Amino acid sequence: MSRWEIVKTPHILYSESERETIADKMVKTEEEWRRTLTPEEYRLLRQEGTEPAFSGKLWDTKEKGIYVCAGCENELFSSATKFDSGTGWPSFFRPISEHSVETKPDNRLFMRRTAVECSRCGGHLGHVFDDGPNPTGLRYCMNSGALHFKPAGKDGEG
Repeated sequence: MSRWEIVKTPHILYSESERETIADKMVKTEEEWRRTLTPEEYRLLRQEGTEPAFSGKLWDTKEKGIYVCAGCENELFSSATKFDSGTGWPSFFRPISEHSVETKPDNRLFMRRTAVECSRCGGHLGHVFDDGPNPTGLRYCMNSGALHFKPAGKDGEG
């Protein structure tokens, strides 16, 4: 049995279909993360890695559905906001909720970027840039290996 714990937080998330989801914080030890994630998921989510462009399983997925965190299944992005950025990584112009992801400065590798993390487990997902399409002008450039894809059901919902 896992010893991870859920810490209740006060915010509520709403997906595009207005389904209500409580975003609880997930806390695990690094040993527990290593046991539950694949080596690649661990490298990306816990060690802030980046997969090579055009190498991930989801960069060109065009199916309808929901992209969730590979570490905790938190709903992150809808296929309705995915676009082809030409970069080789799954790109979205908006998260599924303003509370599903968090951002922080990332000045590693002599660059100024904004890292994107899962608001539930703190896993590193990728980066956000201000060169995306309307209506937001943002490009959430995510690692495929940090995401799982949940195809839409018969009714079109994820």
